[in-house]
Amino acid sequence: MSSPPRRPVRSILLGLGIASLLVAMWAGLVRMGLAIPPVERTWAGRHGPLMVAGFLGTVISLERSVALKQGWTYLPPVLTGMGGLTLLLGLPAKLGVSLITLGSVGLIFVFGLIVKRQPALFTYAMALAAVLWAVGNGLWLLGLSIPVAVPWWIGFLVMTIAGERLEMTRLVRLSAFGHNAFLMVSSVYLVGLALSAGLYDLGIRIAGLGLTGLGLWLLQYDVARRTVRQHGLPRFIAIALLVGYFWLAAAGLMAAAFGGVMAGVRYDAILHAVFLGFVMSMIFAHAPVIFPAVLGVTMPFRPAFYGHLALLHLSLVVRLYGDLAGSVPWRQWGGLLNVIALLLFLGSSAWAVRTARPRA
Repeated sequence: MSSPPRRPVRSILLGLGIASLLVAMWAGLVRMGLAIPPVERTWAGRHGPLMVAGFLGTVISLERSVALKQGWTYLPPVLTGMGGLTLLLGLPAKLGVSLITLGSVGLIFVFGLIVKRQPALFTYAMALAAVLWAVGNGLWLLGLSIPVAVPWWIGFLVMTIAGERLEMTRLVRLSAFGHNAFLMVSSVYLVGLALSAGLYDLGIRIAGLGLTGLGLWLLQYDVARRTVRQHGLPRFIAIALLVGYFWLAAAGLMAAAFGGVMAGVRYDAILHAVFLGFVMSMIFAHAPVIFPAVLGVTMPFRPAFYGHLALLHLSLVVRLYGDLAGSVPWRQWGGLLNVIALLLFLGSSAWAVRTARPRA
């Protein structure tokens, strides 16, 4: 068994992920037509991949590696982090996509180890998520358009988070009906995802119904419904989770209604309801747990965390209003406030770590 990398290596990998996040935000604002200094020419077209693979994929892979404490499991975040860096440096896109794809395949083996250690529905769900990510990246590597790969990337993130929250339901003893309901709504999403490969519009509509079902399932069965009555960090996490589940259900409804849109304001609304409203709300919720585990630091809860959480969701309302009402200024203001919320998140997290009392 190889020994896990030391803290500086983990910090570098997390730093690569955050670098992808920062550039993705900047590129996103440029794509919206805001009058800000332009980014490097190739970055604007890599906004989504940098956010999903460079940042989220690297962070999720790194979190698993830290938990397993085996050196070889760090290969996936190393590959995805380097892939993101390759895209940032403007090197041939094929190289970056290849590294990211290899990293996602490596994550399948990581989850294979996890399933071997603990075979359960929630570990199978997260292993399936890794497979979906690898398929999406494979489509991207083959030269298919980003909108074709995006539903698979969404599946990676949604099933990863759903699996993590499913694990928590063991604390409240999930009923047989709840167990079967999870299987049903997940199956609907997977059927839609598979159909999207050949019947894109129909597949996206069915997958949207599955996403809505997953959002409603999480709202009904997640332990956050109980912990929201507590105080401090448990309440903050619960609020962030519950609001995120609302956005997941809303994104599914929009996908079911709009179908296979591959560009434009409706496409923007669906994607950002998932990636910002759902996924980033999950990141905000779990950062006080993830960052200490990855970096070996203390990050106590601060009431100020509610500031960036509230701004994230209010700004998303503004952005989606602009999308659906056809108002460019509202959409641009929403996008700008999205970025400010993410920057506040990074800043307040760093401040909490810096001002924390040293560990005993």
